[in-house]
Amino acid sequence: MSLVDDVRVREMGAMPTPRQLKERFPLSPGMTTAVYESRQAIRRIIAGEDKRLLVVIGPCSIHDIAAAHEYAARLAHVASRMRDRLVIVLRVYLEKPRTTVGWRGLINDPHLDGSFDMGAGLEIARKLLADITQIGLPTATEMLDPISAQYTSDIVALAAIGARTTESQMHRALASGLSMPVGFKNGTDGSIDVAVHACISAAAEHSFLGITQDGVGAVVKTRGNPDGFVILRGSRQGPNFDEASVKKSIDLMKAAHIAPAVMVDCSHANSGSDFRRQRAVWQSALQMRRNGIAPLIGMMVESNLVEGKQNISTDHNALQYGVSVTDACVGWDETVAMLEEAYHDLSHS
Repeated sequence: MSLVDDVRVREMGAMPTPRQLKERFPLSPGMTTAVYESRQAIRRIIAGEDKRLLVVIGPCSIHDIAAAHEYAARLAHVASRMRDRLVIVLRVYLEKPRTTVGWRGLINDPHLDGSFDMGAGLEIARKLLADITQIGLPTATEMLDPISAQYTSDIVALAAIGARTTESQMHRALASGLSMPVGFKNGTDGSIDVAVHACISAAAEHSFLGITQDGVGAVVKTRGNPDGFVILRGSRQGPNFDEASVKKSIDLMKAAHIAPAVMVDCSHANSGSDFRRQRAVWQSALQMRRNGIAPLIGMMVESNLVEGKQNISTDHNALQYGVSVTDACVGWDETVAMLEEAYHDLSHS
């Protein structure tokens, strides 16, 4: 054992390469077209060329594949029916940042037991994304790890950079090379400037360390990603979904010579971490749309088959089907009611 190298590394395990995983779970021509067209629709919404409402909705995190498939099938039906006024994108959050410790998501710990079988996690995640894309529903996820992004980013329509990582140079550089639009959340301290600066940074060229499709270490040189927008999610200082905060974000983006585009996250600090208050935030955002604030491009909602949350149990058979194991979510009936509310509301705009 070396006295100086990998002193605190307990183990290293081999992983499949991105190319190997993509060959196992490839995109069909139809799926490729679906991802491309979804990205283009989102880009047009960001640019103000498409007046439909962008809705990113779904579980706080994915832990049960069967429940994820059922939720996706239900949402695909609703999304198809409402596509003339809403562009509905399913939250498929596969990695979870932690303030201290806790379950880190399906890719990192797919068996929910601390075994960190990340090879299996990446396979499960990619297959799930492929299955959802195949039924015609676009997906969104948080890009947390620059390595894992290489395994899944070709199949994702929309990416988010979280409040804990929006200020990270690594994540801004990663976003500059992603092939889809990226939303940047305001900082945990409430700073909207951080998200605007992230949009500016991600639009520029960057170079960073990554891996190739064959898993070889490489210097990744990017072209820059102009399709960035701000996501207001509240902070330790309180909520920021009010009209003044939305207009401040728009003004900051205009001052930075960025096309203004703002999304309201109805959960997290905007709802005071109370899932029952998400609908009030949702309705406030709809009112702003009625008031003509067009750069408010949409909303994000944490939703699941069953409302609330539960703790991860060592007995996985004791877990309640369709209930979140991370943040509490609104249930399916409330989800449909919120989407119906927006759909009918937009008929008058």
